[in-house]
Amino acid sequence: MARLLPRLLPRLLQWVGFLAGLGGLILQFVLTIPASMEAGRSLAGSIVFFFSFFTVLTNILVMLTHAAGLGLDGGRLAVLQRPLVRAGLVAAISLVGLVYFLILSALWQPQGWWRVADTTLHYVTPVIYALWWLIAGRDGTSRWRDPLLWLVWPLAYLAYALARAPIAGEVPYPFLDYLQNGWQPVLTAIGGLLVLFIALGLAVVAADRFLPASQSQKLRDNSR
Repeated sequence: MARLLPRLLPRLLQWVGFLAGLGGLILQFVLTIPASMEAGRSLAGSIVFFFSFFTVLTNILVMLTHAAGLGLDGGRLAVLQRPLVRAGLVAAISLVGLVYFLILSALWQPQGWWRVADTTLHYVTPVIYALWWLIAGRDGTSRWRDPLLWLVWPLAYLAYALARAPIAGEVPYPFLDYLQNGWQPVLTAIGGLLVLFIALGLAVVAADRFLPASQSQKLRDNSR
C-alpha cells in the first residue's frame, strides 16, 4: 500500500480537482445567473457577465487540465498537458487565491451556497492544482524567462476586461474600475498585480528546477 500511494495520489488529486472545479463552476453559474438577471441584466448579458471573471476563466482552464490528464478529453486538449502551460496555470490559479484573500475577501462576506462556491473556486481548486503539480506535474524544464510568457494570459484578460467596461458600463473587479476611479489607481493596481504574478511565476520556476524530482520527471528519466 505504501508503494501504491505515490502512484495513486496524483490521479486522486486530479479527480478531486476536476470534480471540485466542475462542481464549483456549475454552482457559481447557477447562483450568478438569477442574481444577475434580478440586477437588471438580460440572460445573455448575465452569461457574458459570468464569464468576465478571471477566477472563472482560470478555473475553467485548470478543470480542463485535470480532465485532459485523466483522459476525459479524447486527446483534444493536449495543449493543456504541455509542461509550459501546466506550470503557468500554477501561477495563474495561485494569483486567483491570493488576490481574493488579500483584497476581495474583505469586500463581501458570502453566505450559504455563495460561500461554498467562493471557497471552492478561490481556495480549494488552487491548492489542489498546485499540490498535484508539485507532486506529479513538474518536469524540471521551466526557464527563468517563462513568467514573461505566462503574462500573456493575465494581460489578455486585462485587455478584455478594460475594453468591455465602456460597453457594459461595469468591470468585474472594483480595482479595475477606471470609469469610476480614473486611470491612476487602476494602473497602480494593475502594476501591483503583474508584479505579484511575476513573483509567483518565479517561485513556480524555482520549485520546478530545485525541488526533488516529481513523478513526471522520474518517468521521463526512466524512459531515456
